[in-house]
Amino acid sequence: MSEEIKNEEQEDSKLTAKEAFNLGPVLGYFFRKKDPSRPTNFNIKAMHTVNKISIIMFLIAVIVIVSRAIGRM
Repeated sequence: MSEEIKNEEQEDSKLTAKEAFNLGPVLGYFFRKKDPSRPTNFNIKAMHTVNKISIIMFLIAVIVIVSRAIGRM
C-alpha cells in the first residue's frame, strides 16, 4: 500500500522542462518593488547586491558553457 503511494508521489513530483527553465522567480528577484514592511540596513542591501552579482555571473557562465558545447558540435 505505501509503495503505491510513493510511486504516485514520485510520478507527480517529476520536473518538466517548462518548470526547470522557469526564470520568473529569478527575474522577480531583480525587478521587484521595494517592500516598506521589510527592514532595510546596510547588511541586507550588501547581501542582496552580492546575491544579484552571483546570479548574473552564474547565468553568464551557463551561457558560455552552452555556447562552447554548441560550437564544438
